[in-house]
Amino acid sequence: MKLGLNIGLCATLSCLLLVSGCQTLQPIQVDQIQSEPVLTAAKNDTPSALDTTTETVTTIQNAEPLVSGDVNPSSDTLEKQKQAAAMHQMAVDLAKAEEDRLANIQALEKIALAEAELKNQNDAWYRLRQGMQLEQVDNKRVQAQLKWFLEHRAYLTRVMERAAPILPFVLNELEKQNLPTELALLPIVESAYQAFAYSPGRASGLWQIIPATGRHLGLEQNWWYDGRRDIIESTRAAISYLVSLSAQFDGDWELALASYNAGPGRIRSAIRYNKKKNRPTDFWHLTKIHRETINYVPKFMALKELFENPEKYNLELFPVDNKHSYAMVELDGQLDLALAAELADITLNELYQLNPAFNRWATAPKGPHRLLLPLDKADAFKVALQAVPPEKRINWIRHQIKPGESLGTISGQYRTTISLIKSINNIKGTQIRAGKYLMIPTATKSIKTYTMTKNARLEKIQNKPRSGTKKAHIVRSGQSLWTISRNYGVTTAALAKWNGIAPIDTLRVGQKLIVWTKRASEAQQASLSTSDQAKTVRALRYTIRKGDSLSYIANRFNIRISDIKRWNKIGKYIQPGQKLKLYVDITQQSG
Repeated sequence: MKLGLNIGLCATLSCLLLVSGCQTLQPIQVDQIQSEPVLTAAKNDTPSALDTTTETVTTIQNAEPLVSGDVNPSSDTLEKQKQAAAMHQMAVDLAKAEEDRLANIQALEKIALAEAELKNQNDAWYRLRQGMQLEQVDNKRVQAQLKWFLEHRAYLTRVMERAAPILPFVLNELEKQNLPTELALLPIVESAYQAFAYSPGRASGLWQIIPATGRHLGLEQNWWYDGRRDIIESTRAAISYLVSLSAQFDGDWELALASYNAGPGRIRSAIRYNKKKNRPTDFWHLTKIHRETINYVPKFMALKELFENPEKYNLELFPVDNKHSYAMVELDGQLDLALAAELADITLNELYQLNPAFNRWATAPKGPHRLLLPLDKADAFKVALQAVPPEKRINWIRHQIKPGESLGTISGQYRTTISLIKSINNIKGTQIRAGKYLMIPTATKSIKTYTMTKNARLEKIQNKPRSGTKKAHIVRSGQSLWTISRNYGVTTAALAKWNGIAPIDTLRVGQKLIVWTKRASEAQQASLSTSDQAKTVRALRYTIRKGDSLSYIANRFNIRISDIKRWNKIGKYIQPGQKLKLYVDITQQSG
């Protein structure tokens, strides 16, 4: 019996050593914590190494002691007792080692989980998911949009890359007012997070704000600067507008979002129509709205579903640091953007991407006087700017006025504005004298260097290769997109797209348009048509007389007041003796 017990103990210990020896301490990766837990409920039915060790130790401790009936045990008996004691101690030591090993694994698990949680807390996409408040909608319209996004994953990747520098700021602004953080997905629907986006409806910027709404929201829009593209100002304005819309529709965010797209008046009209028909008035039952609006809210809800459950759709969300990647630097006046890029040690295109609101080669003379710069470049920029005297921050030219020149021609020559020239040179009216000098602010680099100005962006659009024959058309008096498109046999929408404008935009005389026709003969025929019209248009100078008004002059020459203002860069009032340049069609004059 004793011999059998000893053999059993040896076998048990051998198994214990085999079990312990096969288990080694492996490092745990953070990204394995959720997918490959060390101890899971699914493995509860399998005995752990600690259970095996404990059972083995219990077996040894409960084993029959090796005691001989002899008063003087033999040397063999003593040897066996020593072996049993050694094996017992070995089992205890192994059990303790296994216990320590498992404790170490659990400690590493906790560290890895803590690191994963910290990583999530520092990620803007995780922050967006945590702050979502709107109820998810699952219907055929949402599913159709979801299907499209899942089939265009490369598009989502591009969108996330564009959103990365801006997302933390947008979330900050939403959280300040305790608003649903999924509203940060709205610029994906609106512009795909492209600050330079421009729609056929004349909407511009990340949030696609139309000019009238922009003015209503207090966004400045002028020759130098368009606040609708200002990352900071447009975001604050758009969020303020969304809050207002939500209040108008009693907190119904679906109706508020539809109103953001279509306008609150149109949505209220659609609601009234449903009421008359005794139909539900929630967004999903509205029928008297445009197809764009019908798809607008489903797109938003599909994006919400995707970004709320990325694992479900195998969507990889690239981590975005919650901290701003840029700094706002205040300026004390106008600054050439090429010089600013040089001082910040970044490319001019990088500067325009962070400051897309600036239309020209410099910041706006009347502000805003600030720039967004990469966080790691801001301090060095401030130091470098202090070393540049204010008069050197833009280039100055002393221009001698030539006979026949006007403030309009001079401002066009130097790519600046009449108002700025007047302000700098203390000119009150519009009269200037040949031989006198004007101080003109100009760009410090060649104008071709500024590749993201409004003119440069337009040139890029117009030079984009397309199918057909390319023709340049110069706008003449009385022409519109509609009349020009008819002359060339193209659609108004296509003509607008080729020239980066909206179909409802007003054209100016002398404006250059690019037209693409299917055949060269069509372009030649249209050219003859427009050239025939041009033969009847004459330029003349009209001297304003006492009692004249813009309305009287427009009626007299069968032209529009808006054209007179555009041709002469004048305001509301005119004075006797003032000369006006007019383009009149001689066939439209009564004598």
